[in-house]
Amino acid sequence: MYFAALLARTEDGWEASDTELDDVETLSDLADLAREATADYDDDTVLVFIEQEDAWFGVVRVDGEEDPRIYVSDAAAAARSSYGEILLTDEMLGRDPDDDGADDLDALDLDGTEDGEPEASEAEADPDADADADTGASGVPSGPLGDSEILADLGVPEKALLGLESGDALNEIADILGAAEVLETVR
Repeated sequence: MYFAALLARTEDGWEASDTELDDVETLSDLADLAREATADYDDDTVLVFIEQEDAWFGVVRVDGEEDPRIYVSDAAAAARSSYGEILLTDEMLGRDPDDDGADDLDALDLDGTEDGEPEASEAEADPDADADADTGASGVPSGPLGDSEILADLGVPEKALLGLESGDALNEIADILGAAEVLETVR
């Protein structure tokens, strides 16, 4: 189950609204949605909270016309989610957006076996090879990814953000921001 909400900072404090992400396909679409939420306010700071229950959470911060800043609690878990894929940009993942993989022989799954010949597992092929536990099968790292100082100037230091567990993290962030009650109204 997913939850998504916008928190817009106003003169009177934070205002929350739940939001549907069904029409959001890109990070740019998400940033535009956030900017629309601040059209009536002088302070253009909007936070987009997205979570998949007990799996991962993400925070996108949009300050006016600046590029959005993104933090994802578990990139590998988010990569398995259509909403998470919106947040995991090529830049965040260290990928070249112009590289379509056509020249990458590994992308073709050429393992040197003949038809009908069983493939050796990675461990059988190289028993001394250590599997990289920090990277998922898709090459997306497990654990936090993005701007861990995204909320530092709002009272949530990097260490506190990195220490949050999925499940109640967005409520804890909202509590620190002084927005717990308004977030609860849209839950």
